[in-house]
This record gives sequence, structure tokens and C-alpha cells, in this order.
Amino acid sequence: MPMSPAVSRTDDPSSELSVPSAPGEILLELVDDHGVTIGTGEKLWAHQQPGRLHRAFSVFLFDRQGRLLLQRRALGKYHSPGVWSNTCCGHPYPGEQPFVAAARRTTEELGAAPALLCEAGTVRYDLPDEASGLIEREWNHLFVGLVTAELEPDPEEIEDTRFVTAAELRALRAEKPFSVWFETVFEAALPGIREIAGNDW
Repeated sequence: MPMSPAVSRTDDPSSELSVPSAPGEILLELVDDHGVTIGTGEKLWAHQQPGRLHRAFSVFLFDRQGRLLLQRRALGKYHSPGVWSNTCCGHPYPGEQPFVAAARRTTEELGAAPALLCEAGTVRYDLPDEASGLIEREWNHLFVGLVTAELEPDPEEIEDTRFVTAAELRALRAEKPFSVWFETVFEAALPGIREIAGNDW
């Protein structure tokens, strides 16, 4: 059967993955139901219905007072613009370790590297986004940690930031829209969050 031009497969997960060949093309790692890499696919294509399961990461950073850093996604983003979400989320480059990708992307978006970053498990989900018509089918690697440096957010990625307590987060979620994935990744990361920020969470 002919292969879709949007995807490249490999029978050997350890083999070298393909790299973008078209200007501006962003490739993601496609994975099976066990989180094993099976190939690569173009980013937007992987998020269009019915969706293709791919590797992702989500980061939750706290300040020294135990407050969670949220970001409001930039209005110009094609996916989930203008909604609140966790500190940072994204996709590793093909072949890039999720921990490395999480640290890199957090620094790129917020202008501040994590002072501490710890693995907090994985979660798999299939979450349609009614607003955009896209779908999140992700094998998501979770990270929790601390941020102590002054933030310099990239305006192309982030509209606003806010540090919140657990009570302030509940109030904000009742008032403002959040990303379709936030509740799922937040609940999955809670054990790690409590190790970093305490049982108030």
C-alpha cells in the first residue's frame, strides 16, 4: 500500500528517523500503543482527524512559594490559541529525548531554563478540540520542577503568564478556558507535583 507523503515509517525503532525535507515542515515521532517509535509524521497532519498517536511532553514548573506557573497561549497559534495551559508543552524532535526537549522548549518559550526538572511519568490520551477541529492523540511524557529565573516570554508563543496557588487555579479554571489536554496531564502529574510543591496540591 502506498505510504502517505505526510508520514515516514521505520521497522526498526532504533534506526535513524527521517528529517524534514520541505521548508517549514515540522516532524513528530509517531508511536504505537506502547510508546515505541514507529516513524515520523508532519505536525499538523498528525493533529488532524482521526489523529495519529505521537510523542509529546508537558511541563509543570513551580516557584519557591509552591505556586504553579501557567501560560496563556498566544492568540496567533493555530492550535488552542488564547487559552490557559500548563507551564509548557510540545513535541520532541525525531530522535530527541523527551527530557531534553522539555528543557529546551521551556527555555525557548519562557526565556528561563528550569532550575530543577524531574520526570513524572507518562499519560496517553485521545482528546478532540471542538474549537479547532483538531485532535490530541498523544503519548505524553510529564515533567515537574522549579523555575527561579526572571521570565522573558516569547510573544509569538505566550500571551500571558501567571503564578497560581491550588485555590487560584481552581478559580481560574472556573472562569477562563483552558487547553483541552490540561485536566488530563495535570491529574496524571499530581503525584510528582505534590513531591515538588507539597500536598496542598
